[in-house]
Amino acid sequence: MSRYRPRETPGSRFITPEGHARLKAELEQLWRVERPQVTQAVSEAAAQGDRSENAEYTYGKRRLREIDRRVRFLRQRLEGMVVVDRPPTDRERVFFGAWVTLEAGDGRELRVRIVGPDEFDAAPGYVSMDAPLARALLGKRLDDEVVVRAPEGERSYAIAGVDYRA
Repeated sequence: MSRYRPRETPGSRFITPEGHARLKAELEQLWRVERPQVTQAVSEAAAQGDRSENAEYTYGKRRLREIDRRVRFLRQRLEGMVVVDRPPTDRERVFFGAWVTLEAGDGRELRVRIVGPDEFDAAPGYVSMDAPLARALLGKRLDDEVVVRAPEGERSYAIAGVDYRA
């Protein structure tokens, strides 16, 4: 049994302006604030002597590796991003960035926004464009019926509204 794991393919490269700003702010925070603080703490811990039994040194180095890994990921990810900052010309169809109001068969309403895979956890109701629900919605029009295959079974929705407000 090997430890080889194939690289995860990154999700779609599209992102909203808000999501792009959030990732850039995280990168700046890590690089300009947290990393210098942790580096200072590690150098102070190293000056205390024996590093093998120094927990502050060990955990500081571990935190530095975590920060560097995240910074590297964010820089690579932001480099290839496509910021979608304009709504489409056909505002009755569902595209990236749309707020979609769905009506379930039992009359319940669900409101979701289709966003990139790097920002779906930013707010309630955000759905990654790579998710089954978003894939089923993309390209559909107002009043279309959509069937989504979920682990619990198939669900049917009617598109009750499409909005591209900021």
